[in-house]
Amino acid sequence: MVKLFWGIFKASRPRQWIKNCAVFAALIFSGTLFDPINLLKTIEAFTLFCIFSSATYLLNDVFDIERDKLHPFKRKRPIASGLVPVPLAITLALSAIAIFLPLSYKLSPAFFFAALTYLIIQLFYSAYLKQVILIDVLVIAAGFVLRVYGGVWAIDAHLNVWFLLSVTSFALFLAIGKRRSERTLMTSQAARHRETLLHYPENLLDILTSMFANSTWLTYAFFAFLQPPIQARQLVSMFLGGFELPFAQAKYLMATVPVVLYAVMRYLYIIYEKKEGESPERVILTDTPLLVAVLIWAVLVLGIIYFLGA
Repeated sequence: MVKLFWGIFKASRPRQWIKNCAVFAALIFSGTLFDPINLLKTIEAFTLFCIFSSATYLLNDVFDIERDKLHPFKRKRPIASGLVPVPLAITLALSAIAIFLPLSYKLSPAFFFAALTYLIIQLFYSAYLKQVILIDVLVIAAGFVLRVYGGVWAIDAHLNVWFLLSVTSFALFLAIGKRRSERTLMTSQAARHRETLLHYPENLLDILTSMFANSTWLTYAFFAFLQPPIQARQLVSMFLGGFELPFAQAKYLMATVPVVLYAVMRYLYIIYEKKEGESPERVILTDTPLLVAVLIWAVLVLGIIYFLGA
C-alpha cells in the first residue's frame, strides 16, 4: 500500500510543479506581493494548477504507456512499470478535475477559463497533438502562457504585452530544447518513442533553438526597458548621487537583463554540451550555475520592485 501511494505521488510529478510558479509573475510584477488578499489568491491559483497539471500527467502517462515501456528512463514511471494500475490513474485524474475545477470558478471566472483551456489543450496534446510537428511545442508554450495569465486573472492584474512575448519565447525555447535533447538521446529509436522526432531534423531544431534563445532575452529586455522608471528611495538617491549620475530615477529592471542573457547562454550550453535539456525542470534544479542565475535574478527583481523604489 505504501508503494502504491508513493507511486501515485511520483506519477503526479511534483517536480514539475516548479512550472506552476509562473502564476506568481503577476503578483510580483504588479507590485502587490505583500497584499495579503492577492497573495492568498495567487497561492490558491498555484495549488489548483498543481492539481490540474498532475491530473494531466496521469492521463498523459496512460496515453503513453506503450511508448514509455520502450524508453530507457520513462519505463520506470509508476504507470509504465505497472506499480499504479491504469484504471486507478484515470479515476484519480478525472476525480481531481471534477472536484477542483468548480473551485477555480469561485476564485475567478477568468481563472476558471484559463484552467479549463489548459486542461483541454493538455488532453488534446496527450491524445493527439504531441504527434503533430511544431504544433506540439506551441501547445507546450501555451501551457506556460495560461499559467501566467491564470495568475493575472486570479488577482485582476495587468502585465504588458512584452512580458507575454517574453514568457512565450521562453516556453518555446525550453520546448525546442527538450525536443533537441530527445532527438540526440533517441537518434536510433526516435520513431518508437516519439514519431514527431523523425520530422524534426537537427538543423531545424538548431535554427529554432537559436531563434527562441534570441527572442527570449530580447523580448525580456524590451519588457524591462519599457517599464516605468523607478523613483529610488531618498537614502538610495543620496548615496548614488555621490557619483553625479542620474540614478535617482532610472529603469533599474534593465540591470536584470545580463542575468537573463547568461541564463539563456548557460541553457544553450546544457543542451549542446551536456545534452541534458530533455527535462527542463531537472536542469533548473540541478545545474548549479543556472540555479544561481535564477536566484540572482529573483533577488534583483524583488529588490528593485519592493525595496529600491520609493
